[in-house]
Amino acid sequence: MDNYFAVTAPGLEPFTARELTGLGFQLSPSSFQPSGGGILFKGDLDDLFRANLHLRTASRILARLGSFFYATTYPELQKRASRLPWERFLSPGQPIVLRLTCHQSKLYNSEVVARNISAGLEQRLGKACPLVKADEAAGGHPPQLIVVRLVDDKCTISVDSSGELLHKRGYRLAVAKAPLRETLAAALLMASAWDTSAPLLDPFCGSGTIPIEAALMRLGIPPGLNRRFAFMDWPGYDPQAWAALRDQAASINDSAVSVPPSILASDRDAGAIKMAHANAELAGVEDAIEFKCQAVSSITPPLGPGWVVTNPPYGVRLSQGKDLRNLYAQFGNVLRRQCPGWNVAVLCNDPVLLGQMQVDLDTSLGFVNGGIRVRLATGKINP
Repeated sequence: MDNYFAVTAPGLEPFTARELTGLGFQLSPSSFQPSGGGILFKGDLDDLFRANLHLRTASRILARLGSFFYATTYPELQKRASRLPWERFLSPGQPIVLRLTCHQSKLYNSEVVARNISAGLEQRLGKACPLVKADEAAGGHPPQLIVVRLVDDKCTISVDSSGELLHKRGYRLAVAKAPLRETLAAALLMASAWDTSAPLLDPFCGSGTIPIEAALMRLGIPPGLNRRFAFMDWPGYDPQAWAALRDQAASINDSAVSVPPSILASDRDAGAIKMAHANAELAGVEDAIEFKCQAVSSITPPLGPGWVVTNPPYGVRLSQGKDLRNLYAQFGNVLRRQCPGWNVAVLCNDPVLLGQMQVDLDTSLGFVNGGIRVRLATGKINP
């Protein structure tokens, strides 16, 4: 069993841990630490494929290159790096990107650390792997990301298996203002406790990320179904094994597809609705979502109760200097009038705006969205 690390955005660790457990993965005893940046788990190569295919809230999956080791001199660092099984993940001469963290260690010079890691790698493979920038490619091969952490003289080396960040599902080619990352949208849906079969309403849908992620969850479509991954360039990659996993995951329940849409997405911006519909079509879920161009005051929810999960505008993101209190007050009025008994989850950074809704909300859950600290306010709508 190998050690893998699912990297997450701040605040998403509990949801990634829940996903991993639901997929049957074995979490390491010390894997979960609040704000630890991710979850450590164990598995084989097929499990690594499955994690990349199915995880909705992780940013990337790293494969630990052996266990950590201590190094206090550069010759020692090179020697220990040369003993790692690089050949499992790299072909000789493949370009690499090194991402280094050196903290409270005797080896603090990142450039010298990079040279010694690279020399150890060359010693093991018998041929140098050229160091390039992340956006470069050499010989037609994409560069392989290697993550090196030196903390308190303890060195951990990992190989990225994902390539592009996992929030890039391959469906969002059009974006509205202040787009929400797909991984965070999936976490909002999980945090709201939406049961995937109840009606869902997003009255500020923008380019459609929340409703599209909801439709993918409802239909059981894995987020990584239509994209490529870095592990596809590894020497041990088995295309047939990947194809079998992908084909199995692509078997969608026909009864789920035939259910009339009860995911409603709306926005007053006609351009945003056009983008959202195009993205849903690319994701293959356009028939599972009903899109409408309308103001929040015009929403008409389906028979419920259900869930309202949304990411409305807030000042730092879109309307610097513009007073949005009336919008939130109107939103609260509409919810009480149109959605009594429904559950609500609203992503916002401003408690004053949330207070205008006059809905009893729990704001204990925090995330980071586009570098801004935000709260997911959840509650039950009373008339």
